[in-house]
Amino acid sequence: MPFDLSRLATVQLVPLTPFTADGRRLRPEVLAEFSRDLYAAGIRVFLPAAGTGEFHSLTADEAVLCVAATRAALPADAVVIAAIGLGLPHALTVGRRAAEAGADALLAMPPIHPYLCDAGLRDYFHALTDELPLPLLAYKKGPTPSDELLLELAAGGRLSGVKYAVNDLDAVARFAAALDPRCGLYCGTAERFAPYFALAGAQGYTSGVGNVCPRLMLALHAAIKSGDFAEARRLLALLRPIEDYRARAGDSYNIGMLKVALKLAGRDFGPVRPPQRRLTTAEEAEVARLLEPILAAERAIS
Repeated sequence: MPFDLSRLATVQLVPLTPFTADGRRLRPEVLAEFSRDLYAAGIRVFLPAAGTGEFHSLTADEAVLCVAATRAALPADAVVIAAIGLGLPHALTVGRRAAEAGADALLAMPPIHPYLCDAGLRDYFHALTDELPLPLLAYKKGPTPSDELLLELAAGGRLSGVKYAVNDLDAVARFAAALDPRCGLYCGTAERFAPYFALAGAQGYTSGVGNVCPRLMLALHAAIKSGDFAEARRLLALLRPIEDYRARAGDSYNIGMLKVALKLAGRDFGPVRPPQRRLTTAEEAEVARLLEPILAAERAIS
């Protein structure tokens, strides 16, 4: 049965990955409980062990364990998308095992290899789609893969979606206009850019902030979808301090800030793994202050 793309036209939540206090071991039972609570808040699409879930710091076993824990915790109407990437053997191993663990689709993470080109990435994507049994989405975060290659892969039926994370709105609009309708388009740069991507043709957006305030994220998506951009701007203004903080120093606060925020909201997911940035005590106090009105708004919705 073809994958129903309409299931992805919403907030696509990237859960943080919980570790023990020393950062050495996963806590899958914590991720399972968290996934159930996010589902109760209204989240229906989950991307465990993806970028905000410290994908690049996880072993293949750990990535698959995150997928399995998330899938086992959720009802059938929730979508679980497993992140794959790095070298081709690693991507194929995680992809096959994620499929066995019940993942609904796969997300090819941005390539980090040196000397990238479309010719090599074409071979990479062909190998993934030839050998893996699940629908594949691509995560674009730079010039390679090019829009032209992604359009080619989509037209050939090799892609089910593109997570577009380059904030060139004219390019996004051109890409959306040329994209095969069988392929979905999603904002990959989260809340600050989601309304503008929606105007360009994106159907949903990925979120890390939703770990802390899932109801506000869903309210923002509902406002965008209904065309209530005054409400969308209001919600963005409320949430922007989190995103601005995460964007400091070349986005290096992205994950560490959210782990601190989640702890302040009542869930200790342990530290980030090196080389991710850990916040100082003074920075944690800053986060606590900026988070107060946001958590209050989240509680008011709930």
